[in-house]
Amino acid sequence: MDNTKPLIEPEPEPDDDGRIRRTGNVLTASTHIITVVVGAGVLALAWAMAQLGWIAGIASILTFSSVSIFTYSLVADCYRYPDPVTGKRNYTYMQAVKAYLGGTMHLLCGLIQYTKLAGITVSYTITSSTSLVAIRKAICYHKTGKEASCKFSNNPFMIGFGILQIFLSQIPNFHELTWLSTVAAITSFGYVFIGSGLCLSVILSGKGASTSITGTALPPADKLLRVFTAMGNIALACTYATVVYDIMDTLKSHPPENKQMKRANVLGVTAMTILFLLCSALGYAAFGDNTPGNILTGFTEPFWLVALGNGCIVIHMIGAYQVMGQPFFRIVEMGANMVWPQSDFINKEYAFMMGNVMLRFNSFRLVWRTIFVILATILAMLMPFFSEVLSLLGAIGFGPLVVFFPIQMHIAQRNIKKLSLRWCGLQLLSSLSFVVSLAAVVGSVQGIIKDFQKTNLFICVDNSSFRNQNVK
Repeated sequence: MDNTKPLIEPEPEPDDDGRIRRTGNVLTASTHIITVVVGAGVLALAWAMAQLGWIAGIASILTFSSVSIFTYSLVADCYRYPDPVTGKRNYTYMQAVKAYLGGTMHLLCGLIQYTKLAGITVSYTITSSTSLVAIRKAICYHKTGKEASCKFSNNPFMIGFGILQIFLSQIPNFHELTWLSTVAAITSFGYVFIGSGLCLSVILSGKGASTSITGTALPPADKLLRVFTAMGNIALACTYATVVYDIMDTLKSHPPENKQMKRANVLGVTAMTILFLLCSALGYAAFGDNTPGNILTGFTEPFWLVALGNGCIVIHMIGAYQVMGQPFFRIVEMGANMVWPQSDFINKEYAFMMGNVMLRFNSFRLVWRTIFVILATILAMLMPFFSEVLSLLGAIGFGPLVVFFPIQMHIAQRNIKKLSLRWCGLQLLSSLSFVVSLAAVVGSVQGIIKDFQKTNLFICVDNSSFRNQNVK
């Protein structure tokens, strides 16, 4: 009997759509969700809690988390069309909207979704450089004293971050990001626990600030704008709609993708909610009305722990950049493939071995992704307040992407009768989400106006503290 093994391993059987067989599961999907939703903006939720107070703050976090679990379960059922188990796959959010709601809605969804995705990469570049500058300042103050002039430019750190992302952006697709997403998810827990731990130490030492049920006392007009911004921050922190179908498209077919995604959604959002409540409550209890936009900036000692927390933010931003950028890369490359299906420059893959690892190379991917990362880095250097602009984009996107489109697709899929009790309830939820988005827009515009008044464009100033805006 010939026991020799073949030199070349047989190709695995393709999936039901002819593509490479998917191997993702509930755990990997939950990891991707946590990587996206537990962004550095979670450190700003203590500020949001300070504006709303204990009752409204906790209620808002629980409400938005519950809405997210509900609407993302509707999204999961629309991954396949028309049947949620045996139907044809929708590889992107846009495709699902087109299948259920038609072409006009499809274009509106794409405009909102991919504009936000592109903007997020710019914001992550700014956030990572801000944290790196904070590390240098912490070390500088520790060595020379708090009276020293420790000012550093963000630009070199943005350039370094951009160079790293050029290499990471050559990862072919979302399916191969599990390792990077896992590292990012772990570090997100790291800086959240460091920030929360430092706040807890202040509370246990008896130096915590006074708090109130209604939050920060301000004149009515200022209070209203602060409440709008705070609620917008909480709502935006709960969203991962821009990548939900990219995550689903990594799941194996058995059990059905929608069932796996619903479980992953519950696990991911539950973990998110616990972290949000922990971080916001401890931060508010420690700082009271003076809660900073990022609770880590409220501490200078122990400097090594503060530096470690900011380092965790940087590592998380490295992974989150790819998790959010890959869907944008994908839609552009799919479009190029449709326009030039015979072009070797766009479509031909070159495989080569590096040690025991098989790597794939594509000319178009190399050129266009490199250009995109360079442009995103330059934009971050030119507009260091871009996170406020991103908050505006996110505020506009919350209502449509997280609530409106999922509800309308669910109504179309289930043929829910107009003016029935369920139809009215769903439409009421959609209307309320529009109000929240509009309120968040008002708060974001206020922040942009203030930044225009005090920021010199094209000069990346030293700014080691986050705005009171969510950078997600």
